[in-house]
Amino acid sequence: MLKKNAALLYPFVAIVLWAGNVIVSRLSAHTIGPQAITFYRLLVAVLLMSPFVALAAWRNRRAIWPHLGPLAILGFLAMCLFQSLSYLAAETTTATNMAVFTALTPLLTVALSAVLLGERPTLGMICGAPLSFAGLVYLVSGGELSSLSQNGVHAGDALMLLAAIVYALYGVLLKRWALPISGWQSTYMQALCALAVMFPAFLATPAPLRQVNAATLPLIVYAGALASVVLPFLWIRGVAQLGPNRCAIFMNLLPVLTAAAAIVMLGEPVRSFHVIGGGLALLGVACAQAFPRPLKTACDAR
Repeated sequence: MLKKNAALLYPFVAIVLWAGNVIVSRLSAHTIGPQAITFYRLLVAVLLMSPFVALAAWRNRRAIWPHLGPLAILGFLAMCLFQSLSYLAAETTTATNMAVFTALTPLLTVALSAVLLGERPTLGMICGAPLSFAGLVYLVSGGELSSLSQNGVHAGDALMLLAAIVYALYGVLLKRWALPISGWQSTYMQALCALAVMFPAFLATPAPLRQVNAATLPLIVYAGALASVVLPFLWIRGVAQLGPNRCAIFMNLLPVLTAAAAIVMLGEPVRSFHVIGGGLALLGVACAQAFPRPLKTACDAR
């Protein structure tokens, strides 16, 4: 029992680090370019992983090479596009909103699996999707639904929704391809591919927005070391000991932890529409997690 309870620390600490990464994204806004910090975090992650993974990956190159295309696509989605969209969104939305959209990933993954993999929609998805949608509408409207018709959706919120869809697609493709490569070697190769893709974007970034200085260095180190290496390690250990479904539940803590950190570190207020809208969105995600049975099977059981 004690060992199982201790295993809960793996996904919990991983989500704590993820919340910190959202704060780092907000702190990086207007300080360093989205493409630059994405490139730097990948560079740091590759440098940290190389002493432990590079040799094993080289020895396994015959198994890795045929899957280089899928690895490049996965790396682009999760490590280039998702991260760049998140950093760009941070310029025009709050950390709390970013965390709520990110926490939708499990629900979006189920929805995309139904569309792309032909999996039957689950009872939880059918019930949870409308709740999450209603929560998001209330959240992005700031509790004033009429403002959506007048002012539209903030660019940052739209970008975070797109980022969450991208990350959900990453999860679906990871499941679809089921690459016969160990987790760390897969992550390492994805990071290498993503680093190569981000290099031209990094060079195209204006020099003032890609400087490494006292303000940007701590952000790069956190994103590259803690968020890109330690966080995946903890999450992988958690999934190995608890299973993916139990670990996914911890995603619901992300907005709560992020909001708490944003209050303390950024001075962001948490208003009633954050609680109501975010709560409804997370309730929809919880429904998808609580009722994973395919809809047809659920109906037949009656």
